[in-house]
Amino acid sequence: MEMLIWIGAALTMVGVIALVWCIVLAMRAKNSGLPDDQIKAQLQKVVALNLGALAVSGLGLMAVIVGVILA
Repeated sequence: MEMLIWIGAALTMVGVIALVWCIVLAMRAKNSGLPDDQIKAQLQKVVALNLGALAVSGLGLMAVIVGVILA
């Protein structure tokens, strides 16, 4: 079960790194000076990536909890 904990921790870190990347992309879009329609289109892509990152991070945390319970 120790392996499950490490895999979960790795998934969680990947999710957190992706969340930070979403913040960077959103800040770039906001500061780009593009028209509102193009900014909204870019932010919609960031929202999709953000939801995926949250899902990966959540799955990683669940794996860690299951690994700790079963250990």
